[in-house]
Amino acid sequence: MNTFIFVFLLSTPGVTAVLHTVRYFQTSSSDVPNFPEFVAVAYVDGFVIGHYDSNTRRAVLKQDWVKDALGEDYIESLTARGGKHQLRFKAHLENLKQRFNQSGGVHTYQQMHGCDWDDETGEVNGYCLYGYDGEDFISLNLKEQIWIAAKQQAFISKLNWDNNKAMMSHCKYYYTQECPENLKKIVNVGRSFLMRTDLPSIQLLQRTPSSPVTCHATGFYPRYAEMFWRKDQEEKVLEGVDHGEMLPNHDGSFQMSVDLNISLIRAEDWSRYDCVFQIKGVEEDLTVTLDKSVILSNWRKSDGGVVAAVVVPVLVLVALVGFVLWKKCRPARCPSGFTGSHTSDTSSSSPGESDPNKETSEEQREMRTLIS
Repeated sequence: MNTFIFVFLLSTPGVTAVLHTVRYFQTSSSDVPNFPEFVAVAYVDGFVIGHYDSNTRRAVLKQDWVKDALGEDYIESLTARGGKHQLRFKAHLENLKQRFNQSGGVHTYQQMHGCDWDDETGEVNGYCLYGYDGEDFISLNLKEQIWIAAKQQAFISKLNWDNNKAMMSHCKYYYTQECPENLKKIVNVGRSFLMRTDLPSIQLLQRTPSSPVTCHATGFYPRYAEMFWRKDQEEKVLEGVDHGEMLPNHDGSFQMSVDLNISLIRAEDWSRYDCVFQIKGVEEDLTVTLDKSVILSNWRKSDGGVVAAVVVPVLVLVALVGFVLWKKCRPARCPSGFTGSHTSDTSSSSPGESDPNKETSEEQREMRTLIS
């Protein structure tokens, strides 16, 4: 079974990025030690703006200006919705375990939904995707106004939701009007914060004398950044280079790394290699030359006589849960920033599944609540 923690792939769409996003991630889990049964996290432009979990049973805003954008009662409405979603997600998780003929063990049911807004073209795009145990389960095709079943066990939900025209009408209104309008309010009030540029600290790290040298940048914002190794100041594909993923920090900034296999480099050629960091809005590159004297490691002391530990990326709970989409997602059906492959199975339900007629009203009520 796939692990219950998934990776949100942060795209780097280039220097013309004017796309603003709001994404809501909700995770219900069973039998996961030291982890809340339900967690919800809200992101704007990749930055955590609020979260809710079943342990505290309270929604918490991470930025005061979000309250200024959406009103004083926004936090109370989030708390109320969090409690309702917590109960519904738990019930639906149990239902899915029956559909998959499962009992105990670690299982997860997740939703990612939200919208994008291009503040230059005015174009908006909404999306809603569900996953079970780390794989696609069902997703909304808003343009065609149908649900796409990725698993045989999801076909019951597809039939029910496709036939509910009132629910689809509500989905269309929410993802094309209400969600973008809220996003615009948040972005306009928090523009100075969301559109800022923070430069990173960059270090060269090495675990052992034979390990690759890692160029690690952390603390930068926004996420539209690139980092690479170059030789003789030329940007070209180098042998022995491994790009790591971009990851979130607990404060809303980001970190990324790129490895260089030094076993392929002669000692006298080290100075010909540079690690280069580029970020949207800053013309000048940040560079660090490959030099043994500046490498921090676990196996030798730095020049200052202090043993420097190699940085290990650590994600706090809300970041861990929030960056949640499934690994097998077809780009044509995914929102901006999600990539991968996807298979769709819309075959009829198999014997032993729950009666669709018994689930229609509950699933319809759930959907109306989840997207509000």
